[in-house]
Amino acid sequence: MPPRPLCPARFRPATRRVRLGGPIAPIALIIVLSACGGTPPEETQTATPGETGPVTGDITVFGAASLTDSFTELGEGFEEAHPGTSVRFSFAGSSSLAQQILSGAPADVFASASPATMALVAEGGRTEGDPVAFVTNRLQIAVPVGNPGRVTSLEDFTDQDRTIALCAAEVPCGAASARAFEAARLTPAPDTYEEDVRAALTKVRLDEVDAALVYQTDVLVAGTQVEGIDFAESAAAVNDYPIAVLREAPNPAGGQAFLDFVLSPDGQAVLGAAGFGSP
Repeated sequence: MPPRPLCPARFRPATRRVRLGGPIAPIALIIVLSACGGTPPEETQTATPGETGPVTGDITVFGAASLTDSFTELGEGFEEAHPGTSVRFSFAGSSSLAQQILSGAPADVFASASPATMALVAEGGRTEGDPVAFVTNRLQIAVPVGNPGRVTSLEDFTDQDRTIALCAAEVPCGAASARAFEAARLTPAPDTYEEDVRAALTKVRLDEVDAALVYQTDVLVAGTQVEGIDFAESAAAVNDYPIAVLREAPNPAGGQAFLDFVLSPDGQAVLGAAGFGSP
């Protein structure tokens, strides 16, 4: 029987650096596989399913303005639980953040103040998996200390003689305000539309308006600087807050770890203490 022909040698180029009495120089190495169809042992080794290394690096979170204080606290807790990480936040109106993400802004996690805003990002193919609702929030009337405008209900927002601030219609607190006024069958007469809920709250804190519609969590954050007034129609304007890891996240493992931390009992305790409700 004639001898079996040798299979054509296959090569895998590799490089390493050695010192030759001077500068480090690259030397090409050739690895010859001795048999047809052979695979080097190192190529057959795979990671254990579900095995992950420690979470490290920067994690960028885009969050609704109303999450500023609670997420900042969560970020500090996350960094303590995961040494070697740094959580960086960008807080603004949810609609503005959504447009930034759709325009390619790099971020790992998006936490929105409304499902509608999150839907823009999801439908644009920018979320990894389905967004998850993690808290709820409802509106409250905010007035300066002492309530100089004598505001008591949503009906006072129709008074041309009072100075009123509302969130812009395109941001979640503005959309929630519209639902509240619709439920009350009232047409407001605002003097200013603000880019996010914290801007509306600032108008009240500085005594620049008689009243504004903000989230109850923002009234809690302001403490003794403003007063909050409940109103029945807020029940028709409860916002769910969804959160998602983004598909083109620079640090997807870190983003998922932060999302999991938000959903954990510790994360939910921080959010509950800030006045958010359960979804």
